[in-house]
Amino acid sequence: QVQLAESGGGLVQAGGSLRLSCAASGRLLSITPMGWYRQAPGKQRELVAASTGGGTTKYADSVKGRFTISRDNAKHTVDLQMNNLKPEDTAVYYCNAGRTAARALGVFGATDYWGQGTQVTISF
Repeated sequence: QVQLAESGGGLVQAGGSLRLSCAASGRLLSITPMGWYRQAPGKQRELVAASTGGGTTKYADSVKGRFTISRDNAKHTVDLQMNNLKPEDTAVYYCNAGRTAARALGVFGATDYWGQGTQVTISF
């Protein structure tokens, strides 16, 4: 069984930065696709960024140039550096490992794991 634990959310002003971290515990292959998704009130969960274990990444158009996803395969962690944050980035951010991130990347993924989510709030 794999568990994902997110950290790093919080409240910042527009233009500020936050760094989210997700640590996976349990048996997770280093090649397992991992990613970040977010869900704002009244909206569907959407891809923010995803990464394969081999360095391929994908970003939502709305965050390109502002967010950077990075992985440490040895530690089974995936981070999301978020710069120049905007109020529309306000959402609960979820870490994913497996099928959902894989689908976004166009690769195969089997079992799907999700973290509990961390709140990110951007004020004007």
